[in-house]
Amino acid sequence: MRTTRDGASSMMIGRQRELRRLAQLALARRPAVAIVAGEPGIGKTRLVSELLDGLPPGTVTLVGHAEPGSLSRPYEVLLDALYGRDGVDPARLEALTDPDRSPVERLQVGVDLVADVVAGESAVIVFEDIHWVDSESAALFERIADLPAPVLLVGTYRPGDVTRRHPAAALLARIDRAHSVTHVRLERLTEAEAGALVAAATGGPAPARAVFALHQRTGGNPFFLEELLRGWQGDDLEELADHPLPWNLAETLRRQLDDLTPSAMGTVEAAAVLGHRIPFDLLAAVTKATEDELIGVLRDLVDRGVLVETGDDEFSFRHALVREAISEQMLGRQRRRLHEAALDTLLASNGAGDPAMVAHHARGAGRYEDMITAARTGAEAYLSIGSAYQALQLAEMGLDEACNDVELLSAAARAAWLAGLLDDSNAYARKWAQYAADARDRAGALHLRMKLAWELDEVDEVRALTEEIEATIDELPPGVDQALAMTAVAHSAMLRDEFEQAMTWSDRAVAVAEEHNLPAVRIAALVEKGSAMCEWPHTVQASRELLMGLVDEAERLGEWVLAARALNCVVQNMAPSDPEENGALLERMRVNAERGGFEKLAVAAYYQGRARLKMHAGDLAGAITALRDGRVRDRGFARPGRRADYHAVFLAGLHLESDDLDAVDDILADLRSRPQSWPSTVPGLAFHLACRRGDLAGAQVELESLLKAMTTQYWRSGAQAHDLVSAALAVRLPLAQVDRLAGELLDDNVWDHYRTLVAAQLAEAHGRPADALAGYRTVTESTIATPSVRGTAHVGAARALLALDRATDAATEVAAAERLLRGWGGWRVAELAAVRDLLGLAPDGARAVAGSAALTPREREVALLVAAGLTNGELARRLYISPKTAAVHVSSILRKLGVTSRNAVGDAVARG
Repeated sequence: MRTTRDGASSMMIGRQRELRRLAQLALARRPAVAIVAGEPGIGKTRLVSELLDGLPPGTVTLVGHAEPGSLSRPYEVLLDALYGRDGVDPARLEALTDPDRSPVERLQVGVDLVADVVAGESAVIVFEDIHWVDSESAALFERIADLPAPVLLVGTYRPGDVTRRHPAAALLARIDRAHSVTHVRLERLTEAEAGALVAAATGGPAPARAVFALHQRTGGNPFFLEELLRGWQGDDLEELADHPLPWNLAETLRRQLDDLTPSAMGTVEAAAVLGHRIPFDLLAAVTKATEDELIGVLRDLVDRGVLVETGDDEFSFRHALVREAISEQMLGRQRRRLHEAALDTLLASNGAGDPAMVAHHARGAGRYEDMITAARTGAEAYLSIGSAYQALQLAEMGLDEACNDVELLSAAARAAWLAGLLDDSNAYARKWAQYAADARDRAGALHLRMKLAWELDEVDEVRALTEEIEATIDELPPGVDQALAMTAVAHSAMLRDEFEQAMTWSDRAVAVAEEHNLPAVRIAALVEKGSAMCEWPHTVQASRELLMGLVDEAERLGEWVLAARALNCVVQNMAPSDPEENGALLERMRVNAERGGFEKLAVAAYYQGRARLKMHAGDLAGAITALRDGRVRDRGFARPGRRADYHAVFLAGLHLESDDLDAVDDILADLRSRPQSWPSTVPGLAFHLACRRGDLAGAQVELESLLKAMTTQYWRSGAQAHDLVSAALAVRLPLAQVDRLAGELLDDNVWDHYRTLVAAQLAEAHGRPADALAGYRTVTESTIATPSVRGTAHVGAARALLALDRATDAATEVAAAERLLRGWGGWRVAELAAVRDLLGLAPDGARAVAGSAALTPREREVALLVAAGLTNGELARRLYISPKTAAVHVSSILRKLGVTSRNAVGDAVARG
């Protein structure tokens, strides 16, 4: 029995949500119908294959495929599904295909065959490609849907291939009326998902430029992307973006056009040369067709699915590779003539044409002066609307012919930086500085290089470049150039935590900007000042007020990146007084970052902001989900610099909070392979992990590495100090070593509530419960500490009160902790449970919960799978967790249900 078609993907990316929906239907052991829709190559067959691979042992599966021409072969799908299957009655198969029997009789034979195979067991039956299905198979699909057995019936089809006269059209309408159908629509891969697929296929992260180009080239169709990768033997993936199409793929694409008339083929060829977007008027001018003639041809091409109407009087190819396949088979002279006609039409429109289209056709026509002029204009235009990649492509097109053009180098460097392509930006910025015609250009190039050096962890280079910028200030004329250079120095000082110097240079820049009426420069300088102020607890509120005022001004002037930076500082560095308001500010930051094309804020900072908001809401699972979403957007890309994986350290910390130690191990292994990070990152995580695993000897080894790293790190984190001291106390590290650790992790710039909390923890450890109680209670009243931290302070206060023989007061603290830690988990909740046990309390003062009611939602999900007979390894594959984590879940389930074997889990859950 076949389960997948030839050529189906060997990997599945971006379909986890759809797979979970189908798997839930299959595991429910109830009759269900699901229809999976999507264009050719989108991954319908792969999704079905993954579903079948993850089913519990003993599940019956039947998979049949309709084929082109099935209309003349009754019951083709069932015959295909039963082919080669043991135990099928040959007499019934013969009856199914006997033309002398009545249609009703043969249909009943088909239903009986399916019922015999299923035999009342849980089953998944799949009809693949029902857009080709014969009418008898369509009727059988409906009858199977009516069976009372626990069967999930799945049909897959291509919406574009279903016509009104086809049996599938009536089938889909009737099945929707008769049943509650789960519809699953597979869309094309996003750019991030395409990056993940490329990374999976090549064995490592792919360059962001290569991912962007391949996604644009394939339109996000997984099959097309895999076919390009399949025949690629080189090392540089960026070259693959320009590599000729594989012969088999090109032929597959051209086959759509086999029966076109010469007139229609001429229109398609002209459209292929015109580019991604095909304006009606431009196509009419190039083909010299009348409006009625062109409308008729375009309507036919749209009906065939070759073109789609993407806007008013604008078309594009449904698949970009179809355009490429057509263009490749045309003669060079033929393409040049079409480019020439398009260019003349665009230039005759008095500048109304898109500069990108002008540049494209100028290059195709060999008119390079026109191309360079359009590239300069277009790159700046795209930068102004936040289209960084498009600006970079245009600038690089111009640089192919004018490699030292300062305007193009400037645009390329800025666009690459906004897009997160740091190495490319650095190379262009160096050439920009080298060929700068005056001090103004040189200062601009140096500022960008300084920001890049910071991103690439080249701190000494940051200082050297800042000194060069300072040296150019006196060479610059008073006014905008001087003010921008001063702002650049302020920015450098702010990045290096030299906050007083940042404020001094910012004030100087503001004075110049106000003297010369330069509102945008004034905003830029004040953003640096506000960013520096937010790092000091005593100026944080003034910083918020300043930055929020700047946001409105920046948005009015169209300074989107400045507005996004100001909002990012407000959201990321200040505890939310109003979570709903801060959520709105975060969305506003993302919109501004997207308008400015600033990927770092639009993606990385946005998802981290979402995670922090969840933390301030006391929602640990929500925070982890937000960061995972962010990693999905970034993980397929190879990026240099300190933010190569923006979310890894943050996510590792949350996994430590939830006691998902295997996940921390995986992240730590990835971080160890990266040469650039803060000195304490890896040793701090390694120490924390060893402590949480109860490995005292390992923790002591990692402690020495951590303490050594801290001597070279100029900043301190109160959150890190609290987390690591908590872990050290949990593993019973000698108190002398705990004291030494705390002393190294804290300084006067750490927020007060963290210094107070760590001091309380140390006082408790040293047997001073009264001092500990005072400190813990101070933290419980903090307005900026997260619920998890305040909950832990209540737990500490309860322990201190117990030591002081004040059990009633301790119970009050436990109740407060329960409210704050209700959405949390891991070690903080375990500490709460330990104190609650000492007091003889159940959660929230209720009776102790036992049996299946004690299971968490995740444990209940695992319990149902255990009851279905899944092993730990099968649980791990099904739930996308490690086998160790699966074993931990199973142990917890057995303990809570009060049973000793996996075989008893099903009955225990059923009893409730």
